[in-house]
Formats: sequence, structure tokens, C-alpha cells
Amino acid sequence: MIVRGQIVDIQNKRIYKGEVHVEHGKIKSIIQKEHDINHYILPGFVDAHIHIESSMLVPSEFARLAVCHGTVATVSDPHEIANVLGVEGVEFMIENGNKVPLKFNFGAPSCVPATTFESAGAVIDSEGIKQLLQKPEIKYLAEMMNYPGVLFDDEEVMKKIAWAQHYNKPVDGHAPGLRGDDLSKYISAGISTDHECFTFEEGLEKLQKGMKVIIREGSAAKNFEALIDLLPEHYENMMFCSDDKHPDDLIVGHINELCERAVTKGIDVFKVLQAACVNPVAHYNLDVGQLNIGDAADFIVVEDLKHFKTLKTVIDGEVVFDSQSKIQSVPFEVLNNFNCEPKSVNDFRFNSEAESIRVIEALDGELVTNEIISESLIADGNLVSNVDKDILKMTVVNRYQDQKPSIAFINNFGLKEGAIASSVGHDSHNIIAVGVSDEMICKAVNLLIEHKGGICAVSESEEKVVPLPVAGIMSHQDGETIGRAYAELDTMAKQFGSQLHAPYMTLSFMALLVIPSLKLSDKGLFDGTSFKFTSLEV
Repeated sequence: MIVRGQIVDIQNKRIYKGEVHVEHGKIKSIIQKEHDINHYILPGFVDAHIHIESSMLVPSEFARLAVCHGTVATVSDPHEIANVLGVEGVEFMIENGNKVPLKFNFGAPSCVPATTFESAGAVIDSEGIKQLLQKPEIKYLAEMMNYPGVLFDDEEVMKKIAWAQHYNKPVDGHAPGLRGDDLSKYISAGISTDHECFTFEEGLEKLQKGMKVIIREGSAAKNFEALIDLLPEHYENMMFCSDDKHPDDLIVGHINELCERAVTKGIDVFKVLQAACVNPVAHYNLDVGQLNIGDAADFIVVEDLKHFKTLKTVIDGEVVFDSQSKIQSVPFEVLNNFNCEPKSVNDFRFNSEAESIRVIEALDGELVTNEIISESLIADGNLVSNVDKDILKMTVVNRYQDQKPSIAFINNFGLKEGAIASSVGHDSHNIIAVGVSDEMICKAVNLLIEHKGGICAVSESEEKVVPLPVAGIMSHQDGETIGRAYAELDTMAKQFGSQLHAPYMTLSFMALLVIPSLKLSDKGLFDGTSFKFTSLEV
């Protein structure tokens, strides 16, 4: 195969007309040669940190969409399925990903369960981490979210990091807002990246102390604008990632969108492409070609270096996208772990006489939340949603065993009718729901229990559900189908009154205890700043 175009040499910061000759999946030669083709040939894009599960697609179906945007590889943390199914879930992701050409590079999930303050479906201890890190497909120790464990030298946490160092594999970080001496200690433990920076100053401190900062722009958490001005000076130590990408967004674009936005801001295109194509390969020691002679033939052809519209994607010498995805759907076994019985409306009562309650303030486009104090609304001794003030009841229901749902209240979801629910509830993936009444919440929760996982919206007159039978977090269908179905649910939630950009993605993070400030697990309301449970009633 011979591909002609303007060849983009990122390392040497030059562009020249030429031909790329491919033989047996490798680049045999790159020849400088005059021609009249003005398309550009460059190394493929790499998402430097993503949970494939967040797309609600299994890896093989994720690949079918991602290659359309010039993505040739991902650095994938299978943390979500691991919290449901343990090592078996990680092995499922590896096996399914190996059935398609896209280069998934999986990590060993470091925090299963994420904390001791929630109920997950599995445990991966340091011995399990050791077994995973021995696998050649496992490239790194995935995000160490338990930063208190690092700071206080927790024995199990330090063993996991030590095994990664033993096998010479990097350790990913996750330390939102961590600064000063605590940050220095976290880095000194051997943690080399962070994708959780949400201010310029935080990103700069982490870079100055030797970390690599990954600019995240996902479906829920959006930190591009806060961090992109760091790139011109620190491009050698920065990367791009999506972290969590819902299927309707993945249909539209991927890392190519971040390149377009960065170049539009006037940042040198070679610096942008180093972050998007080169740095992840070097940092994680990935088997991904960089458009050099002898490399694997992993490259893309784009229309221009402004919009990065992908015309062709090549992986290991195979054309996987050329006006349409060439990757075919593959069969796979459906695994799950869903063991709870339907709930009654009474299960969602919270008997109280308190005049004030703690409320989670959800922030659009952020994983962090605030804690606010609000006047309670009580009906027949039960704390209920105050729709007029947008203080809505929220629940997390353990899906691995029967126990009483935990209750909290949340602001900024804006629902005026009905309820929405999801079994994508980071990190343990219990059922999480918010609604205008106990009856609506119960209806939504039971719809997901009936389907053994999914996302749904319900009202007095209608209900819509997207089943997610693979671990209760991924679909067995193709990306286009799920993307459309998800978009319909997103529209329905907004018709109910939600003003959030991505209400389901935001909902899924309201049980993420490792991100401050106030969150809800199946065990109760949790203060992520002090890292302990707190009371709903003030």
C-alpha cells in the first residue's frame, strides 16, 4: 500500500510532500516526492485516559466509532467493569478489544472498590494487581484515586504501587485539587500523571513538580479551557483525554476536536500534535507507530491541520476507516452482576422533623460538587422533593444485594416532572436516581432492576429505557443505535426541565466519593473533603 500526501513530521517540526510505503503492517519507507495531493498524513490520535465503559459500548463497538475520528489507540482504565465483575471484567475488556484492530492499552484498576464507604461488586487487592500487571496487555497501574491512602502510607495502596514499579509500568494519578506538601508526597510515591486538574494554577504546580498533566474534555468534566494555556510552554509533558465519553458525543468527535480547538487558539500545530499523538505513546510505552520507517503502520490522513477532518485511518497497515468505518461488529458473551429485588415507594421515605438539610449542589461540566444548606420540605413526616426550589430527592440503591436505599437531596437538576435513573454510577455502579417524587423515583429504579441495568426516564404518562446488559453499564448493541437512544433519553430529561448539558453523565458522578465535596453512596451521604460520612439533617 502506498499513501501520498503532505507528511507531518512532528518530531522534526516539518511538513513535506511524500509517499508512505506500507508492507506487512509496517512502514517500509517514507519517500519525499512531489505530487498535487494536499491532504495531510500524520500519526494517529491517542486518548491518554478513558474509561471505555462510559461510552456504554463494549471495546469492539467503541472502536468502530473512534477510528472515524482518527483515533488509533487508547489508554483505557477498565475500572468501571472491574468494580462490577473484578478481574473477570478486565479480562472481558482485553478479550473483546483484541477482536478489532484499534489498540486498546488497558491498565490494572488500582481502586476496586474505590473506597470502603460504598458497596461494589468485586475486590481487587494487591495480589490481584500483581497478577494483572504480569499480563503484557496491561500497560500501567490505573488512576490511584485513593490519594488519602497514599498520603497516609496505606499498606495495600503502597503494595499496589510497588508492584507497578517492580514491573516497570507507570502509575496514573487522580488527585483533584491536591496541592503543596501533600502533592509532593503523592508524586514522590511514584505517581506520574494527573487528569483531574481543574484550574490553571493546579496544573502548573503539578507540571513544575514533575507530573505529566492530561487535559480532560469529556461528556461531563470539561477542563480544556482552564488548562489549554499551559500547553505552549509545557507541551512535552501534556496529553489529551476524554476520561468519560458518552455515545452521542463519540459519534460527533474525539481527540480530533481538542486538536481543532487548540489550533484555533493559535497554539503551534506541532505542539498540539505532540500532546495528541506522541506523548502518550512515549509515556506508556505503547506499541503504536509514530510514522517512522520500521514502525507499525498506524497513521491517519486528514483534510487539513485546522479542522482535522479524518479521511482515512490505518492501523497495522489495515485501512479501518475510509469514508466509513471498516470495523465489523463481533459476537461476545454478555456478563453481568445484578442481584437486587424491586423496591416499594415506602423504601424511599426519609422520616424527619429537621428544618434544614444538607444538599448536593451539582455543577454543570464538573465532577466536583458543593455542599449547601437548604430549608427542608416535609410531607406526612417524610422529607420530599421541593420542585419549586429545585431541591430534589436522590437515591443510591445497592444492586449487588438487597438493602434499604440511601437518600440525599440535590440542586441544579431542574426536573419539573418525572425521574431519571442510571446503573452507571461511578465508581461502584449501583443504581442512582433523582426525581420529583418518591413514586417517580421508585418507578425509575424498578425499571432498571427489571432490565438488570441501563439508563431511563419516567413520568406519569411515559417511560423510556436504554438497557445496558453488559455488567449493567454497557450495551450489547452498536454505537449508532445506542448513540441515538441515549440522545433521545437526554432530550427527555431536558424536556422534564433539566438545564444540565449532560444530565445522565452528571448523575453518574453523584456517587463518586473520591471527588469532593458532597456525594451519596449506597451507605449514606459522604463528605469527600473530610473523607467521612455526614448527616442529611442539619
